[in-house]
Amino acid sequence: MTNLFDEIKKNITDKQIRIVLPEGTDERILQAAIKLHNEGIVTPILVGSHDLVKVAATQAGIDLTGIEVIDPVHFEKLDELIEKFVERRNGKSSPEQARIQLKDVNSFGTMLVYTGYAHGLVSGAAHTTAETVRPALQIIKTKPGVSKTSGAFIMVRGDERYIFADCAITIAPTSEDLAEIAVESAKTAKAFGIEPKVAMLSFSTKGSAVSPETQKVVEATKLAQEKAPSVIIDGEFQFDAAFVPAVAKKKAPGSSIQGDANVFVFPSLEAGNIGYKLTERLGGFEAIGPILQGLNMPVNDLSRGCSSDDVYKLVLMTAAQSVMAGE
Repeated sequence: MTNLFDEIKKNITDKQIRIVLPEGTDERILQAAIKLHNEGIVTPILVGSHDLVKVAATQAGIDLTGIEVIDPVHFEKLDELIEKFVERRNGKSSPEQARIQLKDVNSFGTMLVYTGYAHGLVSGAAHTTAETVRPALQIIKTKPGVSKTSGAFIMVRGDERYIFADCAITIAPTSEDLAEIAVESAKTAKAFGIEPKVAMLSFSTKGSAVSPETQKVVEATKLAQEKAPSVIIDGEFQFDAAFVPAVAKKKAPGSSIQGDANVFVFPSLEAGNIGYKLTERLGGFEAIGPILQGLNMPVNDLSRGCSSDDVYKLVLMTAAQSVMAGE
């Protein structure tokens, strides 16, 4: 883990990345903000009532000197945010409705990212995934050519690093969805120092079984290859054929992936969620994420059971996504 985050820090140093933390009254957020501020690599921006944030910090014994705290109700550029929100919503929200919605810290923080005041957002310590993701989809939206966001985990054990997706968002992906997930997962891999070799997983390898489920993956593989011809993407694979060279040699001798895949696209959310938890609990890997993919600007979701270290790490990863998007 140290090596991964040392690399991330090296890549984001001197980039002046600003990350919004909307849950400014949460002790874990405050602890992570202090650590980030003291390191000086990423600038944290806390959102919340100045009085309530101050009380929370005092109770936690934290000195917030030098850290920016923005109160959504009294922000000097609030009228500008309201105007841009109404414009972004294409008339679906009136100025009055916008003013009410921007009292929500996640919506407000997302607008700070959308308007360029910050480069990314990390939330979810005290909010559900829906409460974090919904404003991102309404305001930041997905990139051109991407219809849905998806959730990837970086699985780390020692020097081993793999990307698992989608393990968090899309319950029953179509072929088109899986192709998007594959391409976006390859980009995530590159952002974190992994040269992607993407395996499209199934219970079949290269036609060893034929069913609507396997054909969906076959079609997804073709679509992904068309979307990203410069990326190594192949399937359909059983996991062992994608990961074990001896099995690949027997089951997929002509494939561009010979047991050396490092990005794994699961055919459904249940498979992905089960797969990453098995790898974490039985394989001794650390699962970092989920990292939300496909958005125009990075927004990431914490677990409500997260630690301050989890917050710190996800902020660094969000900053790395921002740097990658700008290159």
